[in-house]
Amino acid sequence: MSASLRPDSVTRPGPVTYLAPAKINLGLSVRGLRQDGYHELHSLMVPLAVGDDLEIMAADTLSLSVRGEWGAGLPTDEGNLVYRAARAYLDAAGVAGGAAITLHKHLPLASGLGGGSSDAATTLMALARLYPARVDLPALALRLGADVPFFLLGQPAVAEGVGELLTPLPLPRLALVLVNPGVEVSARDAYAWLDDEEAFTPALDTGAILAAVSAGRPLPYHNALQGGVAARHAPIRAALAALDAAGLHSPLMSGSGSTCFALATDGAAAHTAAAALAARHPDWWVQATSTL
Repeated sequence: MSASLRPDSVTRPGPVTYLAPAKINLGLSVRGLRQDGYHELHSLMVPLAVGDDLEIMAADTLSLSVRGEWGAGLPTDEGNLVYRAARAYLDAAGVAGGAAITLHKHLPLASGLGGGSSDAATTLMALARLYPARVDLPALALRLGADVPFFLLGQPAVAEGVGELLTPLPLPRLALVLVNPGVEVSARDAYAWLDDEEAFTPALDTGAILAAVSAGRPLPYHNALQGGVAARHAPIRAALAALDAAGLHSPLMSGSGSTCFALATDGAAAHTAAAALAARHPDWWVQATSTL
């Protein structure tokens, strides 16, 4: 009779790598301040083919390491949304073990691309595959942040409420260029400036936006946060102007900034424009990509 294996002698599978996609807002309306202190939003959120990477594998305990150009100085404990997401799932699933997680941070910090929220959602989904259990992922996601449920959905959607009311919306794939001019913008500040000015905006006309996308015309959208943020950060005004001058169309700030984007006619045009922008502004983060 063969000897039985001790639990600690079983070979575990190696790490699996997951893309945590960035997002842009194809328009962001802030309709007003709610009684609970949050804001009533109306936005068309779209995931992108660029983002952070997460390597996740089973382990006896939970650990997080952070690497990459934008990972220096990020916490690796409860101060990191990835760690909190992992801890929340493991506790909800009743998992006795843990996970070894490595976050490769490719997206700039505080950039309006939803990087932290996407990292958290991707962690939840990865652990649900690693340790299947009857866990309400959307409920866990919402407790982690208003944008996290969108990244569970993984497709373009109209977001309402504080961002948790999601309606999937078919959208053709779009080529675009992202530019981050190297300033960090606090979402808290962006919304506070909007409140001070009471610069609330009506709901987006998603039908008109979709029609413009299909026809290749400039998109009739707005970002309610852009005016207040751009007024206080000259590099954001410069990024928007540079995108327009690069032959792209419909330049807009994403979320609370500071990343801005503009649309291209196709992938080749996006890469050409991105190369020219990167050469002209070597201190900016510039990326050609597409929607998912």
